[in-house]
Amino acid sequence: TKIHGQITDPNDQPIFAASVLLEGSTTGTTTDDNGHFELEGIPAGKATLVVRAVGYLPHKQDVHTAAPLSPLAITLQKDNRNLDEVVVSGTLREVSKLDSPIPVEVYSAKFFRANPSPTIFESLQHVNGVRPQVNCSVCNTGDIHINGLEGPYTMVLIDGMPIVSGLSTVYGLNGIPQALIERVEIVKGPASTLYGSEAVGGLINIITKTPENAPLFSLETFGTTWQEYSLDLGGKFKVGSAQSLLGVNYFNYANPIDKNGDNFTDVTLQDRISIFNKWNFARKDNKTASLAGRYIYEDRWGGEMDWNRQYRGGDQVYGESIYTKRWELMGVYDLPGSEDLSFSFSANGHDQNSVYGDTKYMADQKILFGQLTWHKQIKNHDLLTGLAYRYTYYDDNTPATANVSHTHLPGLFVQDEITLHPQHKLLLGARYDYNSIHGSILSPRLNYKWNSKDKTHVLRIGVGNGYRVANVFTEDHAALTGARDVVFLGDLKPETSWNANINYVKKFYTDNGAIFGIDASTFYTYFTNKIIPDYDTDIHKIIYSNLDGHAVSKGISLNLDWAHPSGLKAMV
Repeated sequence: TKIHGQITDPNDQPIFAASVLLEGSTTGTTTDDNGHFELEGIPAGKATLVVRAVGYLPHKQDVHTAAPLSPLAITLQKDNRNLDEVVVSGTLREVSKLDSPIPVEVYSAKFFRANPSPTIFESLQHVNGVRPQVNCSVCNTGDIHINGLEGPYTMVLIDGMPIVSGLSTVYGLNGIPQALIERVEIVKGPASTLYGSEAVGGLINIITKTPENAPLFSLETFGTTWQEYSLDLGGKFKVGSAQSLLGVNYFNYANPIDKNGDNFTDVTLQDRISIFNKWNFARKDNKTASLAGRYIYEDRWGGEMDWNRQYRGGDQVYGESIYTKRWELMGVYDLPGSEDLSFSFSANGHDQNSVYGDTKYMADQKILFGQLTWHKQIKNHDLLTGLAYRYTYYDDNTPATANVSHTHLPGLFVQDEITLHPQHKLLLGARYDYNSIHGSILSPRLNYKWNSKDKTHVLRIGVGNGYRVANVFTEDHAALTGARDVVFLGDLKPETSWNANINYVKKFYTDNGAIFGIDASTFYTYFTNKIIPDYDTDIHKIIYSNLDGHAVSKGISLNLDWAHPSGLKAMV
């Protein structure tokens, strides 16, 4: 007896390489490009057909093979447990996670809600290879490490915009509330071709909710026995054809505690408010037009238990007090016409008024960013090119900034994703930047992806170049606290690096519909001009210089995940 038919998805599109098995036997086949399958030599009687495909729920169907059968029409339902999300961080355009030649990890709002914390900074500790680190126990400054590299090598984006950099790498991360987050995408390894400086170790792209997907009203609260309190309010509304999302976060910890009896606060006291507003504008051509803004004010302090504001900036009672005012504006506008042209922009200002004992650090930073991208598909080539410009204004009261710093950074990038074969992709990319202080910088990269026909095996290999301009006083907290003098041996040159990484993904499907996944990576980064502070040569000084030689960072990571049809999930 012969069994034949077609496998399609809910949109009536044929599913290629779906496996069709006769339960309890070794008889099976896979579907062709049109979703058709055929099984011959089936014994007469009752049989059960089992159909599986990557990204779809398993399907079982009883058939009676006593008589010739009409063609079967089987529809598979999408499986949201397969983590085949849409990602944008690897290639600056929306693609399936499985199809992306860049390995991108995706974590949903549901993942972070399962591990409650008041900010995204603390939530990221649950992601493998990503480690938030508190660098000062008195004022609670911190940064995020990827693959063991220090925080300044990590680029943090909000909706694809380079919002968090420079001054805000230390204090700005704490002002991003969980309630605004749709998902977080993480790329490990250099992404300088698309995103420029600072993405040497990797990048974290925080995708905020759109008004369409947000609830009409939301309220989330968080509290601890140490009297830390967080309140998130969210809501959406319409004005004409425009939709708006409004979010307000308030965090307060005002209860000095000294459990270890050293007369110093154990946890930094904080009083912070963050307001976020996002607008999506409907257009006749269905192209994107959005605008978003955020404002943060924070007052934090830590130090001796009897410190109060009258001692701020003095040497009678030691305390570290930081006032932060920060604003951000970002937007995306797809240009009208048949070509896929998009303009994105952002601007932010960061004002920091801080004292560490009687040492004052007053800093003002403003960043303007604009980027025009053009996407074009020509046969098997997926081209993406862009023009970018970033202006940075920076001023502080340290010896490192005798004059106000103005940095201009125009750039051009080109990327070609070549589909050599349905199972083979090659990504070629290069970026050229001209830094007004350090001159020309070229950042090439190459990525290759192979996947099996049924997409249960995926292999990715990547090589890329990165560079980073250091700002010591916003990155190294030790330079601001204590009585050491800061010394620079010559002008610090930008750090450069070469990185190679290999990523392998394997998924197994069990008969009961469970999915088991393995995601393994290994990486190797070779640095030149690395900037390393020397604390040992002179106990009264911190000496900064470019390393005369090279440095290496290497390692492996392994993710195991299991999902059962009942909804139970486990991750290691």
